[in-house]
Amino acid sequence: MSAATPPTERRVSARVGAISESATLAVDAKAKALKAAGRPVIGFGAGEPDFPTPGYIVEAAVEACRTPKYHRYTPAGGLPELKAAIVAKTKRDSGYEIEPAQVLVTNGGKQAIYEAFAAILDPGDEVIVPAPYWTTYPESIRLAGGVPVEVVADETTGYRVSVEQLEAARTERTKVVLFVSPSNPTGAVYSAADTEAIGRWALEHGLWVLTDEIYEHLVYGDTAFTSLPSVVPELRDKCVVVNGVAKTYAMTGWRVGWIVGPKDVVKAATNLQSHATSNVSNVAQVAAIAALTGDLTAVAEMRTAFVRRRRTIVRMLNEIDGVLCPEPEGAFYVYPSVKALLGKEIRGKRPRTSVELATLILDEAEVAVVPGEAFGTPGYLRLSYALGDEDLAEGVARMRKLLGEAQD
Repeated sequence: MSAATPPTERRVSARVGAISESATLAVDAKAKALKAAGRPVIGFGAGEPDFPTPGYIVEAAVEACRTPKYHRYTPAGGLPELKAAIVAKTKRDSGYEIEPAQVLVTNGGKQAIYEAFAAILDPGDEVIVPAPYWTTYPESIRLAGGVPVEVVADETTGYRVSVEQLEAARTERTKVVLFVSPSNPTGAVYSAADTEAIGRWALEHGLWVLTDEIYEHLVYGDTAFTSLPSVVPELRDKCVVVNGVAKTYAMTGWRVGWIVGPKDVVKAATNLQSHATSNVSNVAQVAAIAALTGDLTAVAEMRTAFVRRRRTIVRMLNEIDGVLCPEPEGAFYVYPSVKALLGKEIRGKRPRTSVELATLILDEAEVAVVPGEAFGTPGYLRLSYALGDEDLAEGVARMRKLLGEAQD
């Protein structure tokens, strides 16, 4: 008598197996691999400044390497000196007064986002997620046991959702609303009035707000950044702010972010981090102290370059038939609609989706862009303009040449 065939073993947990790879990192990795193989690929995929970290920040890290106390474990929630710097920086930039006990230093913004959701969500809790959204938000929500509920905005509203849309998505299971301004992937920035309106709507319905402020210093023209807990102070007991040094100070690889929130939530997230990773690298934390306590001269210089590049990329993309590119007000991304190009013949192929179009652009023009499917809205492409001026112009020129061949 033969033994019964054992059931198929699940090798990867359902929870982790359901997580998608980061589309933006995947595009960047593919572009870099092609470049390493000798192909002249220009990458618009990565969301990181092309500038080096300012020298004074690097020097602070070098000195930290020589200091024995930083060779040891430090508090899991962050160096007290860095927490103090975050408290001062938050008051300086947002007018929001906090205490060190309200701060948790994390391994970049992604860990901050996951740990914040893990600390406040129970299984089945719903989180309203405006789309287009950064790829990590819904995955972090699912990993924490929550359910992302998408609310879609498009170019006709400047990619900004309304209180009416949020209210239509609210159910008895809604616990959190995600608020991101300036936005990745669209560069959209909410006005002070709209920020306050969304905050007061959340307050009225007893909702939590998680707000990501990592692009706070990258706004252009007459546009101003508004911190939600500053304009709706009554919401602070149910508001979690995530931030970091990555974008403002060209420190993406240093991996320093933070959470600001109610003390009980921060304590819970700190307990989680104490088991997951313990303290953030001390050398990186000391570098972050130098960044936050220094002046913003280097930041202003980078912003000047981004203003110039933003103007160039918007103009060049809008010169391509079938491409509609709104001018972003913040961050360093454009999010053009390419819906009019889908289904048209380009070099013997008819891309039906923005994924297929992005693949065609990489194969034929050797330009890497991220398709809108990664951000919850098919029919768009995301391009980062945080790359050199020459590469930017050359990359969009290649796209214009290729897409200019589109025909019915």
